[in-house]
Amino acid sequence: MTDLATLAEKSETTFILALFVDLNGKPCAKLVPVEAVHALQTEGVGFAGYAVGSIGQEPKDPDLMAIPDPTSFTPVPFIKEGLAIVHCDPHVEGKPWPFAPRVILRSVLQRLHDSQGLSASVGAEVEYFLLRRAADGTLVTADPGDNAAQPCYDARGVTRMYDHLAAVSRAMNELGWGNYANDHEDGNGQFEQNFEHADPLTTADRVITLRYLVSMLAEERDMIATFMPKPFGDRTGSGLHLHLSLWRGEAPVFPSEDDARGLGLSGTAYAFAAGVLEHASALQAVLGPSVNSYKRTGAVSTTSGASWAPRFPTYGGNDRTHFIRVPDAHRIELRGGDGSANPYLAIAAALGAGLDGIERDLDPGTVGGDNGVTRASLPRTLLHAVDALTADPVVCGALDAAVGDSGLEVASYFAGLKSEEFLAYHSQVSAWEVERYLTAY
Repeated sequence: MTDLATLAEKSETTFILALFVDLNGKPCAKLVPVEAVHALQTEGVGFAGYAVGSIGQEPKDPDLMAIPDPTSFTPVPFIKEGLAIVHCDPHVEGKPWPFAPRVILRSVLQRLHDSQGLSASVGAEVEYFLLRRAADGTLVTADPGDNAAQPCYDARGVTRMYDHLAAVSRAMNELGWGNYANDHEDGNGQFEQNFEHADPLTTADRVITLRYLVSMLAEERDMIATFMPKPFGDRTGSGLHLHLSLWRGEAPVFPSEDDARGLGLSGTAYAFAAGVLEHASALQAVLGPSVNSYKRTGAVSTTSGASWAPRFPTYGGNDRTHFIRVPDAHRIELRGGDGSANPYLAIAAALGAGLDGIERDLDPGTVGGDNGVTRASLPRTLLHAVDALTADPVVCGALDAAVGDSGLEVASYFAGLKSEEFLAYHSQVSAWEVERYLTAY
């Protein structure tokens, strides 16, 4: 068993952020001094679950105990000297809490192994905007020179943000994540920083950690880093693209030299993709879990010329217009997710949908098409996505993966949260409504 105290001593850690996220992906933590590291490892640290946010508790419920996973121990001295993060699995009364996203993902991974003897590897592309507030309070691009009509991959834009991008890159590489590229994305002020794939739990932990690092390092330079899916109506939105592959032991399951469809995939890979496509509408409630998400997937184009967000559940080869892109025979890229997605839930739901495809031996249809069957567009709003979720027992089953015989209903709770979120948004009177209706009648 990895010992937290030993890890802290070797890394000269003096304080540990014991961290987990709620269903919305909000990072919650307590700052634990290294002098209390033994108690942290053996007992965890307590939280009032209702105060955490969306994690299935009421004020009357017993404490949520965050039990650290020492394998996730991450020193972050580039944020604060002596600081480290450890990701935790929330427990209640000694049992893993079924509403905790990390616990849900663990359960889906166990189901994948028990059903098919498979494990998974996941890569994630994290996109975000760097902004500032102008004197009048409006959000503006942090780099005033970043105003080109097509700024994607602009060497000058990357260079002007060199200090920030280099700081994030060095942090990732010091942590052993294997940062291999940092680029200006399609929107003014938008960037992406990539790291190597890993097992699903590690990748989800790293997405949460990276969001934290990017936000803190941006603040040091008086900038706002936002992972909001679409902060500007006329710019490309920010995705969280997931690269998924399956393994049996050390052997990859997706590649095949005998593939008449031409993508180099095995029957298992096609069945997995078919499951994701069949459950795409329900998946969007998890992949795009905010009202703002549907401004991204609903966009037809942007000032740069394309939205880069899928509108239909199709699949194809190295073609970024599809819901599932197949860049090579070793993986599929799921492009429906955005910056508001909780990575634990997004990965769990996607693997659950793919597993259903394998278990039922589903056919994804013609590459690049619908095989004569018209597939409806992806949900147009969060409310439509929630309706699709509640009607889909497979995706609900992935969210409920850890409930066992407890009688708890995570999927129903999540759907309720998202319905309330949409209705709270819908109850606001917008400038668009005033402009359209004020003198229309």
